[in-house]
Amino acid sequence: MAVPAEALADGLKTASNTALATALRSAVLAQGFEHTPDAWAGGAAVQAHPSIDLAVVAFAPGPLRAANVLFSREHLQGLQAAIAPDLGLLRGLRFDADLKGADGSSLAWAPGSDWARLRWQPLQAQHEEGAPRVVAPYPASLLKLMVAVGLGLATDRGLCRWGEVAGVVEPMITVSSNEATDEAVALLHRMGLLGGPGNALNAAFAQYGLPTLQLNDTTAAGGWRNADGAGVGHIHMTAWDTVRLLWLLDAGAPSAPWLPANTPPLLQPATRDALRAVLARQHLDEVLSSGRLRGEPGWVPGLPDAPTFAHKTGTTDNYASDAGIVHDAGCHYIVAVFTSLGRRYAAAPACASTWRLPALGAAVHAAVLGALPSAPPAVAP
Repeated sequence: MAVPAEALADGLKTASNTALATALRSAVLAQGFEHTPDAWAGGAAVQAHPSIDLAVVAFAPGPLRAANVLFSREHLQGLQAAIAPDLGLLRGLRFDADLKGADGSSLAWAPGSDWARLRWQPLQAQHEEGAPRVVAPYPASLLKLMVAVGLGLATDRGLCRWGEVAGVVEPMITVSSNEATDEAVALLHRMGLLGGPGNALNAAFAQYGLPTLQLNDTTAAGGWRNADGAGVGHIHMTAWDTVRLLWLLDAGAPSAPWLPANTPPLLQPATRDALRAVLARQHLDEVLSSGRLRGEPGWVPGLPDAPTFAHKTGTTDNYASDAGIVHDAGCHYIVAVFTSLGRRYAAAPACASTWRLPALGAAVHAAVLGALPSAPPAVAP
């Protein structure tokens, strides 16, 4: 049963969301991410604290709770984002876009990278001057969630039928096929949702209050990688906007309180449910969840695997991300994490990243269940 938006807003005025943020911050600090071995440094600890953008919206058990905590080399103890009562845009933070060098490399995460020498650009035209800066790590293949939503929009606008694109969406999401993504991006160009004088997909995200979800500079031939002039520095996501996108894909979630009551759904119910079902068939439980890696040396359990965790992951050498919806025996929440902890930090050759990420996933699950000790919150000034 949907909960009225005003009831959600009243709930967020309680201490419950602050308690969740405190628990999430404690969960990140407990993992010791600053000690993660870096293969590019011969196995020595990472030179600078990794960037971690972690957001959770919990519907059950207990009252609705929402939190976003962010860490980086500039925020070693973490920032707790200020969330509006209607769960709209974050306040008191400035997101800067990731950076790509002329050679296609990810400048911000190279060994020895000096952030003071890099020329940063705000991710959004509208930002708060003087607010603490957070660099938004490239989402890696989690960007394919945005592409899949684009195909869902095309379906609902009568530009195609879901049955015609389902064969592309399935491998793009469940096994993260790059070739399927090429085809999907080309389809979105042909149907007018990408390219042309504007970017209809970005506009749709902005219309639903998700302005940091951006798929820029892709090509009509289906190009979306660094070599295509897109990729790092052109395609953006943040944890807060991603959990709210997934909220709009979750039939079991209450109405989105940041949207006017008469706002039509982002996707029609049949399309929304079809896409959510694909997320539940995820094969790559290897970031916040770890079932694919069971049996690897030092294996660490994480979040429940798919289908309990309906999600999409993303990994490259420099990045690891994961976002999805958890339904587990009375527990219902959405989680998203974006990090600079890619395959160069892998615990074993078959792994996507450090075991600290599934350990964080298990700690997030405990936090939603109220099983973590509290610690003093780090509040963004």
